[in-house]
Amino acid sequence: MPRPPIAGAVYAGGVQLGAYVLERLGPVDREQVLRDCSTNVDNLSAGRWETLLSSAVVVEEPMPLPYALLLVAVLGYAEYAYGVWWTAAVFLFGHVTATLMVYGVLRGRAGPQTRRALDVGTSYGFNAVLGALTSALPRGRSRTAARVGLLAVAAQPLLRRERTFTDAGHLVALGVGVGVSLVFDYLSGTNRPKIG
Repeated sequence: MPRPPIAGAVYAGGVQLGAYVLERLGPVDREQVLRDCSTNVDNLSAGRWETLLSSAVVVEEPMPLPYALLLVAVLGYAEYAYGVWWTAAVFLFGHVTATLMVYGVLRGRAGPQTRRALDVGTSYGFNAVLGALTSALPRGRSRTAARVGLLAVAAQPLLRRERTFTDAGHLVALGVGVGVSLVFDYLSGTNRPKIG
């Protein structure tokens, strides 16, 4: 009997528990922990590459319940369909790739406030896994429509005047995930699990 997909729930629960613990710290200590874990331009320029991992397990505040449930659902289905190692690899690949691409763009042009902005959370990895999961949809129009639709939704915040570098990171991470799904489609033919 296959093991139930629980790694995503354990990860999301750990992140949420950490957020509640951070809330109990004093403002100065909380801010220091967040800054130490952030993949902002200043940290990466100083060679603090460990933040590429720490930033994926820390959030500024507890995740809203709908987002936390969606995170568990997406990671859980990915784990069920493709396995825990596939899910973890896509999550980390998307998180790290999007972070480094945003850093590459910001490094030479960001102002002081952006260079030290907090950049932590689960969203880049989530978007990468979501994009990669499109390969689980039936081939043809529904898969293509899902990919185009997800990318269009992720691109929409970039059209706002108040857009942030995180908005760009979400689009990049989703694009990385869709790219992974296209590679898997090519390598595996039609032998991928389907949703439904």
